[in-house]
Amino acid sequence: MSQKVTVVLGAQWGDEGKGKVVDMLACDSDVVCRCQGGNNAGHTVVVEGTEYDLHLLPSGVINKQCVSIIGNGVVINLPQFFEEIKKNEDKGLAHLEGRVLLSDRAHIVFDFHQTVDGLQEQEKGNKSIGTTKKGIGPTYSSKASRSGVRLADLLGDFDVFEEKFRNLLKMYMNQHPSLNVDIEQEVTKYKEYAKSIAPFVTDTVTYLHKAIKAGKKVLVEGANAALLDIDFGTYPYVTSSNCTVGGACTGLGIPPKVIGEVYGVVKAYSTRVGDGPFPTELFDGLGETLQTRGGEIGVTTKRKRRCGWLDSVLLRYSHMINGYTAIAVTKLDILDTFEELKICVAYNLNGKRLLSPPASASLLQQVEVEYISLPGWKTCTEKVRKFDELPTNAKKYIAAIEDLMEVRVKWIGVGKDRSSMIEVF
Repeated sequence: MSQKVTVVLGAQWGDEGKGKVVDMLACDSDVVCRCQGGNNAGHTVVVEGTEYDLHLLPSGVINKQCVSIIGNGVVINLPQFFEEIKKNEDKGLAHLEGRVLLSDRAHIVFDFHQTVDGLQEQEKGNKSIGTTKKGIGPTYSSKASRSGVRLADLLGDFDVFEEKFRNLLKMYMNQHPSLNVDIEQEVTKYKEYAKSIAPFVTDTVTYLHKAIKAGKKVLVEGANAALLDIDFGTYPYVTSSNCTVGGACTGLGIPPKVIGEVYGVVKAYSTRVGDGPFPTELFDGLGETLQTRGGEIGVTTKRKRRCGWLDSVLLRYSHMINGYTAIAVTKLDILDTFEELKICVAYNLNGKRLLSPPASASLLQQVEVEYISLPGWKTCTEKVRKFDELPTNAKKYIAAIEDLMEVRVKWIGVGKDRSSMIEVF
């Protein structure tokens, strides 16, 4: 297996522009895979003026020559899968049946999982974590408790599927007496889904193994990001899957030895959706400027994103876990109007200087931030296509990121479109 798999991961709290990087790399890929998460992800790809909002589908689906795989680590809501396919086919994407494959081991997100997600958030009151309410957490919970239902169940003996479905729903109805579901209607609905989903479902583990062995170029698109990882993120304000590099192996069934390049995607500043600690968050006009100029509204939730300065403490931590071979810095153009820029280089907590984040979210909320200041460039970079043409201070900002993270910058994004990625040689 001389051909190595390339992995693209978010290095912050998501919304870094992974979809754009994946779309760019997919132009030279044979297979593009999603390995975890569900339709709580929101990746935007703009090609020749057409904007595609992708949630379950890998961003590489834009490339007609690519096979897109949704792996066993992804949780799938079938109604929304079909809705997303129709929406993007209506925008001009070539017929997707035959080039989108779903793992038969992937777990199903039922509508009642989404309802339960909302109920659980309500029950937490002011302790809620700001979930997308897409049913992702409850589905992974079902999976971990060994009561989940997979696509293989739906396409196998339907009587067995129905029994598992009823048992799972009964468990949730016992936990949440206000949950009201028409069971017979749901069973009938999934009997029909079994027919329509069948052409998409296969043993993706074997498919990928054969593809890698044959020398095919395989690209893995991580959803969410390192600081939202269930183990390494700002717990409990995290997602319910492993969105660091290990998730590529467990979510697709590929061995670690086949992973080659691991690219991290870093927004030129920091954003976060929902609750949770955010040491460099800006609460003044500068934060509003970032939000407005960056169009920082969640693709999935439609909520405004919280905005702040770049945080190299968290980026170094993200690099420690994932071992990035290079990074892409996106949305540099959003900083074009700033007189001065700041980057967090350390935390101070109870008189101690920290170069890595504390595990406790409550302690992370208490840290004082140590910044370095850099001059802005006050020049529009949106039409720049070569690194040498960037303003001197923009180059210095990129150099500071490289020095602080100890990893090279391979691409710089200065706009929405595919063509606005500058490759750094």
